[in-house]
Amino acid sequence: MPIREYSATDQKKSCAHCKEGFELVETLDAPSEEICPECGHPVQRQISAPSVGGSDSGFDDRAKSAGFSKLKKLGHGEYEKKY
Repeated sequence: MPIREYSATDQKKSCAHCKEGFELVETLDAPSEEICPECGHPVQRQISAPSVGGSDSGFDDRAKSAGFSKLKKLGHGEYEKKY
């Protein structure tokens, strides 16, 4: 479920919650919020960068300690064993 960001449309008529901006966890098909849940003033959804990238879970270390091997493809039918 995505985290969507919202902020006040009019900074002068907003509470501290929506003036600074807030996040909501919503389903993909949920309509955008139109009012602040705290003060009821209009808000708009902000465009934000997605969080995509590597994991710091230590997957390679855990796989290696469990006895798995990791292979890197070098060419057609050629692989190099990483661990």
